Amino acid sequence: MSTETARSQPSITVPSAGQITALQAIREYPAISLLLTTTPATTLANADALRLDALAEQAVTRVRAELQPAAAAPAIRRLHELLQQARTGPAGHALAVYASASTSALIRLPLPVRDRAVVDPTFATRDLVRALHRTPRHLVLTLNTRQARLFDGVADNLLPALTHTFPLHAARARGDRGGRADRPGRSTRGTGPDIDFLRRVDQALGAYTRLHPAPLVIVGDDRVTAAFRHLSVNCDRLAGTVRGNLVANALHDLTARIRQTLNDYLRHREAEALALLEQRAGAERVASGMPAAWLAARTNRPEMLAVDETIFYPARLSDDGDTLTPASDVEHPDVIDDAVDELIELVLLRGGWVALTRAGTLDRHDGVALTLRR
Repeated sequence: MSTETARSQPSITVPSAGQITALQAIREYPAISLLLTTTPATTLANADALRLDALAEQAVTRVRAELQPAAAAPAIRRLHELLQQARTGPAGHALAVYASASTSALIRLPLPVRDRAVVDPTFATRDLVRALHRTPRHLVLTLNTRQARLFDGVADNLLPALTHTFPLHAARARGDRGGRADRPGRSTRGTGPDIDFLRRVDQALGAYTRLHPAPLVIVGDDRVTAAFRHLSVNCDRLAGTVRGNLVANALHDLTARIRQTLNDYLRHREAEALALLEQRAGAERVASGMPAAWLAARTNRPEMLAVDETIFYPARLSDDGDTLTPASDVEHPDVIDDAVDELIELVLLRGGWVALTRAGTLDRHDGVALTLRR
């Protein structure tokens, strides 16, 4: 498997859920993960390349100390190939390098990371999950009284949705020859928006979101967006609305406002997670701290995992897999470099959802809290 290489897809800056899932499915030792904050540029800065080489040397030294040369060679060979790709390709805000005997992946991230080299039986994917949560894939529906267009967005990149249904156009009213009714904000029927047209838009939106669910941002004037929200049955993941019109505003002019709307939505999601914690605590359905959350995720039905995005937890795992013990000797082969990564993967695998919170918001839970289903 090759997730993303500098030669084949240099423009990707946000990992997809499919990429993350594929990497999380790898179980083999050694699985080498290098995480490095970088300076955005057309090529990797020399200082960043030197820091990347130092992390790689740290990982290689550990692998060679723990394995026979024949067992260590495949992962090390893949790692060196990825380092060469990283040096010659563009740089984002961070770089994630993954190498094992069967797998190699190079992913450029839109968010800084904590620099580290990890050697474990699994890859360190928490920064990928964080990037996915902080820059989620989203849909942008642009509306006026004459036309609806749908875009798929990742970070600040918006592309037309891959569907033949959009763009949608309102039927012309009798006698309409492209005069005043074509102007932004004008209706073709009376003084209000064309309700039949908006219902067609909602049906098309619903058909697309059932196959491609994502937070939704609606762009349009206040009257049209309000009318659409009133009748829509497909706004359950509405992140917000942005006042604008593609007739008057180029799409790239709206991206900053769309980004702010998504940021507000993500802050609300954090607030939603904290409110759920309070609610479940009253029903004694919260496991606080890494050891308790780990055991609960294995033995109960996880609902939502809230994690302080700055916490890392090196640990040893008991023979039965149920007990985590914190460890300070991170380089030891028996130590999981960061058990938080493992817990996130476990909760997602068992059908829960994850909220990454700002530093300090979960101090009363020692940085980690898991709510449980009945």
